[in-house]
Amino acid sequence: MPRTEDAPASGAAPIPVPGATKRRPSLAQLDLVSRSLPTAGPLLEPEAPAFTMMPPSRVPDVESGDSADGDDRGDDETSPLLRTASSPSSYPHGPATRRFWLILGQVLLTHFVACFDSTVMASSHPVITSDFGAAHSASWLSTAFLLTSTAAQPPLGRLSDALGRKPLVVGCLVVFAGATVWCALAGSIESFILARAACGVGAGGSMTLGAIILSDLLPIECVPLSLPPFRPFADRGLFDVRHRQRPTYQSYVNVVYGIGSALGAALGGAMAEALGWRWEFGIQVPVLLLCLVVSQLCIPSDLGLQAASASGTVWEAFAEFDFMGSVLLTVSVTFFILGLNLGGNVLPWSHPFVIASLCIFTLGFPAFLWVETTAAKPIMPLRIVQAAPRANLIFSNVLAAVMSNAIIFNIPLYFQAVLLSSATDSGLRLVVPTVVASFTGAMTGFGISRTRRLKWPVFGGTIFYFIGTTSLALLRRDLPQAVYLLALVPFAIGQGAQFPGTFLAVLATSEQSEQAVVTSTLVLWRSLGMVLGVAASSLVVQNGLLHYLNLFVEGDQKDDVIRRVRGSVEAVAGLQQPYQEQVVMSYEAALRLTFISCAVVGVISVFIAAPMKLPRLPARKK
Repeated sequence: MPRTEDAPASGAAPIPVPGATKRRPSLAQLDLVSRSLPTAGPLLEPEAPAFTMMPPSRVPDVESGDSADGDDRGDDETSPLLRTASSPSSYPHGPATRRFWLILGQVLLTHFVACFDSTVMASSHPVITSDFGAAHSASWLSTAFLLTSTAAQPPLGRLSDALGRKPLVVGCLVVFAGATVWCALAGSIESFILARAACGVGAGGSMTLGAIILSDLLPIECVPLSLPPFRPFADRGLFDVRHRQRPTYQSYVNVVYGIGSALGAALGGAMAEALGWRWEFGIQVPVLLLCLVVSQLCIPSDLGLQAASASGTVWEAFAEFDFMGSVLLTVSVTFFILGLNLGGNVLPWSHPFVIASLCIFTLGFPAFLWVETTAAKPIMPLRIVQAAPRANLIFSNVLAAVMSNAIIFNIPLYFQAVLLSSATDSGLRLVVPTVVASFTGAMTGFGISRTRRLKWPVFGGTIFYFIGTTSLALLRRDLPQAVYLLALVPFAIGQGAQFPGTFLAVLATSEQSEQAVVTSTLVLWRSLGMVLGVAASSLVVQNGLLHYLNLFVEGDQKDDVIRRVRGSVEAVAGLQQPYQEQVVMSYEAALRLTFISCAVVGVISVFIAAPMKLPRLPARKK
C-alpha cells in the first residue's frame, strides 16, 4: 500500500513542525523501531506498512475530535497524525543485490509454506482425526500450533536483537522442518498434536524473524514519486534509499499469502484422499530444507546485532525480556483452553482435572495482569488497552480473529458431516474465502490511500463479519450449491478490510515511541483471538453435538453409532438410514449453534467499533 506524507491544504502555508527538519532520528533509533515492526503468523494476514509519527505537538485530541483539518473530514475522524521520514536504512552496507533477492525469496518461500500448512490443516483435519479415531480432539491440531506460535514470537524477537537474526532463523527452520517430518510420521493423535506444537514454534518463529529481516533490509520510509524507477538488477548498493520501498515488497508478501493459503485450501482435501494426509506434510520438507540452505548461505551473520551492541552485553539485552509475563500468559491460556476442550467433551465438567485447569487460569491470568503492571518491558502493556480508540481497535480485532478461525475451522466440518461432501470438495470451497480476503485486503490498502480515512475499513469489516456469521447460521441442507459458496464471502470481506485497517489505525493513534509496543500488543492479542476462536468453537460444537446425538439418535445401535461418529467424521457417510439422517441433523444443529455464537460475537464487535474516532492519514506531496 502506498505511504502518505503530510501536505498543507491548497493555498495554505506549510505548517512548521518544531525540530522536524533540524533534527533527524538517529540510526540506532530507526533500527530499534524497524526490528520491532509487526510480524505475521499462520492464518494472519501479512503485516501492513509501517509509518513514523509526528512530534507530540501535532497530535490531535482523538477523543474530542478537535483538529485543524477543516471541513475535509468526517465527524468520526481527526486531523492527520502520520508522516513519513527520510533516513538511511538500518543496514546500509548490506549484501549485494543478488544476495538480497535470495534472502527475500527465502522469506517469501517460508511464508508460503506456513500459509499452505495452515489451510491444509483447516481443510483436512476431519480426515486426519478420523484416521486416528479421535474426531473429538480435532481442535487440538490447530490449538497446539497456535499456542506455541503465539508464545514463541515475543522471546524470539528479543533473542534476535541479542544474538542476531541468522542463528535464530536457521534454528527455527530446523525445528519447522523436523516437526513437519514428525507430523508425517506420527503414529498416534497424541504424537501428532505434539508435532503440531513443535511446528508452531518453528513456523511462527520463522515468519516472525522473516518480517524482522525485511524491516532490517528495507527502509521504513516512503520514497517520493519523482525519484528514478526501481531497477532490481542494476549494479547499485542494496540499500539505495531512492529505490528500496517497503510497500513494494509488502505487495509480494500479500501475493504469496493469497497463493499459499488458496493452494493449501484447494489441495488439502484432494491430497488427503489421493495420496494420504501424511504426504501433505512430506512435500513441505524439501522446500523448508531449501529455505534452510539459503538462510545459512545468504543472511549476514551480523544482521540485527546493532541493538545488542548499543545496549550492552548480550545477556543484558536478553535479561530485559518479560519472561515471567510470557510464562504466565502461556500457562494461563493453555490451561483455560485445556479445560474448555476437555469439559463435557472428553471428561465431565465435574472431573478434578477440568476443575484444576480452570482454577489455574483463574489464578494465573490475574497474576499475569499484575506482572504486566510492574514489568520494565511488558509483553502486553495494559495502558494500551485501557483507553479509546486503541482499546476499541484491539478488542474488535480480537473478536474478528475469534470469528475468522471459528469459521475456517468448522466450515469444512459442515461440508463433510452435514452436506456429506468429500474432503476434496470441502477444501476447494475454502479457496473462495481465501481469495476474497486477499483481494479485499489489497483493495483496502488502495482505498485507504485514496480516501486517507481509517474508520471505514474497520467499522465496515465488523458489519461484514456480522452479515457473514448470520448467513452461515441460516444455512440449510436443501440450498443450491452456489449459496454455500456465497455465504462464505461476507466474512472474508470483513477479514480483508478489518485486519489491515486496524493495523494502520493503531499506528495512527500512537506516538512514534509507541509504534513497536502497540504493534506487538495488537499481534499478540490477535494471536490469542485466533487460539480462542478454535478452542471456544470446539467447545460449542463438541458439547452441542453430544447433546443433539443423544436427543436425535434412536434405535438399538444408538450407543455404537454415537461412539463411531464422534471418533470419525468419515463414518457419517457410511451409516445406514435412519441413523445417517439422525446424525446429520445432530451435526447441523451443533454447527448452527456455533455460527449463532459467532453472530453474537459479531454484534459485540460492531458496538465496540462504532464509537471510535480515528485520525486521517496525510496527503502525499505532489
